[in-house]
Amino acid sequence: MKEAEISRKTFETNIKVKVKLYATGSADVHTGVLFLDHMLSSLATHSLIDIFARASGDLGHHVVEDVAICLGEAIRKALGDSTGIRRFGYAIVPMDCSLAFAAVDLSNRPYPKIDLKLEGKRIENMPCEDIYHFFETLATSLRANIHIWVQYGLNDHHKVEAAFKALALSLRQAISTDPERMNVPSSKGAL
Repeated sequence: MKEAEISRKTFETNIKVKVKLYATGSADVHTGVLFLDHMLSSLATHSLIDIFARASGDLGHHVVEDVAICLGEAIRKALGDSTGIRRFGYAIVPMDCSLAFAAVDLSNRPYPKIDLKLEGKRIENMPCEDIYHFFETLATSLRANIHIWVQYGLNDHHKVEAAFKALALSLRQAISTDPERMNVPSSKGAL
C-alpha cells in the first residue's frame, strides 16, 4: 500500500493528514467542521483510501482550505511517479433526490470545474462557498483535473454527498493499477 503524510502549520491552522491508497476506506477525521468530517468519511469509504485528518484553526474557512491542500498533496505524494495507474476516472452517483457526476484526470495539471447547484448558504456548520472552495483547492493541490456537476436535486446535503461519493469512485478508478500498463499513463512519458 502506498502511504503519505502531510502536515501544515500556519498562523491560522494546524493540519495533519495521512492517506493510505488501496486500503479499506477507513476514516479517522476530526477537523472541527462536522459536515466536512462527514464528507471526508464518505470520500474515504467509497475511494478505499484510508484517511486520517486532524485539524484546528482560527476560522472554518481556513481549516477547510488547508485540509484540502494537505489531502491533495498527500494523495499526490502517495502516488509517486504514477507508474501503472489508470489516471482517468469517472462516476455517476444518485443520492435520494440528487444525481451527481464526477470525472478525474490525475494529469499533474490542476483544473477544477465544479457545479453543485446549491441553493442555500450553509449545510450544517459549513458555508456552501467553502464546499466549492474545498473541491477547487483539492484539484489544485492534487494537481488534477476534477470536474463535478450535480444534474439535479432538491436537498443541498444530498447534492454534496452525491458529489463526494462520485469523486471518491472517480479517484478509486483513477488511482487503480492497470495490469497492462508498465509505465506512466501519458504519451509524453511523464505526467
